[in-house]
Amino acid sequence: MIGLAASKHAVIGFTKNTAFQYAREGIRCNAIAPGAVETNIAASIGNINEAGMERGRPGMALNPRFGKSEEIAKVALFLASGDSSFVTGEVLIADGGWTAY
Repeated sequence: MIGLAASKHAVIGFTKNTAFQYAREGIRCNAIAPGAVETNIAASIGNINEAGMERGRPGMALNPRFGKSEEIAKVALFLASGDSSFVTGEVLIADGGWTAY
């Protein structure tokens, strides 16, 4: 788990630093941190650790469904649009509230 946490925090730092580095050129840098999304990748996962799954179940009660790729695409479209012209250096979490747990 420590490797996963370190890599996620690295993305946050990278995003903020890149936004700072390119701000004078008018280039914005943001990232999307999606939660579980319905894709075909789940079919390729084998050997699921039941203890780990059990540990995460209480958080699933908050929003038990997976996101749809279209929902994440809408977040990307927002960040690419003029509606987010004052947004830079941010990691936008799109996880249906899972990280609130």
